[in-house]
Formats: sequence, structure tokens, C-alpha cells
Amino acid sequence: MDLRSEILAEHSRAQSLRIAKWIGRDTRRFQQLLDLFLYDEYRVVQRSAWVMRLVAEKHPALLSPHLPVIVGRMEEAGVPVAVKRNVLGVLQELPLPENLHGPVMNSCFAFLEDPQETVAVKSFAMTILARLAIHYPDIKNEIRLLIADQLENNPTPGIQSKARKVLKELKA
Repeated sequence: MDLRSEILAEHSRAQSLRIAKWIGRDTRRFQQLLDLFLYDEYRVVQRSAWVMRLVAEKHPALLSPHLPVIVGRMEEAGVPVAVKRNVLGVLQELPLPENLHGPVMNSCFAFLEDPQETVAVKSFAMTILARLAIHYPDIKNEIRLLIADQLENNPTPGIQSKARKVLKELKA
């Protein structure tokens, strides 16, 4: 399979699932996907992020050694929202190595503070921050303040639902 051509051929869940299934547990195929995610043009990067998330759902161990570069890509200026959404979607499910706690925490706080950020990215960021608060209880107050700000300035149903869950976790 010419992975890049297949990614560009069609932008659909069915196509992304087909590509993810083709990658399976194969480290060489995953490396091809990662290279597209890291170095290709906007549309390929965006679509490969979705495939990467689907691969992570079935084979999370494939991503673990690459988490530093994946997180690094998410931190770049001007990165497509699909990259942030899908990387955060993966990070909320995987155990984070301690060396990534700081960069991920900083990104999540920045996403929550950004009034232009999407609801999905903010929702995933809240979940990740709640998980990190287990290790860093000092951040709980800052999370609460940012959630209160979201509820006041961006009270979408998605934000309200996630905020209730995260605030409940922070009390536990």
C-alpha cells in the first residue's frame, strides 16, 4: 500500500479504519505513518493524526517509544487542530512517561486558556490535567480556575459535561 496516496484518496472514518487495520502492529508501517504525521504537508498531517489515534486504540505500545516526538509535534505553532485533538485523544488514554508530564501539562493549560481553541481540544486537555493532578496536586486550583473561566465564557454542552466530570475527579 502506498500509505500517503491512501491517506489522500479519501477522508472518511472507513478509510482511516482501513489504513489503521493495514498498519496493525507492524512497526515499519507505523514508522511510515509517523513520518507522514511529522513531516508532510498540512492535509496529510491532519489525516495521519486520525489514523494514528485509531492505531493507538488497538496497539498503544506502538506509540509509546514515539511519544516525545508526537508531543513535540503537538506543541508546534500553527499545528492543525486535528493534530492537537487526536494527539490529546491518544494521551488521555495512554500512561504518560514522567519526562513528558511537564510539556503535556504546559500544552494542556495553554489550550484551556486559549479562547480560540476548539471544545474537543479543551475537553481532552481537562481530562489529561485531571490525571496529572494525581501526581501534582498543586495544579488542582489552577485547573479549577480555568474550568470556571470556561464555564463562564464558553459554556457549551461539551465543556459543561467535561467540567462536571473533571471537577468531581479533582474532589476525590
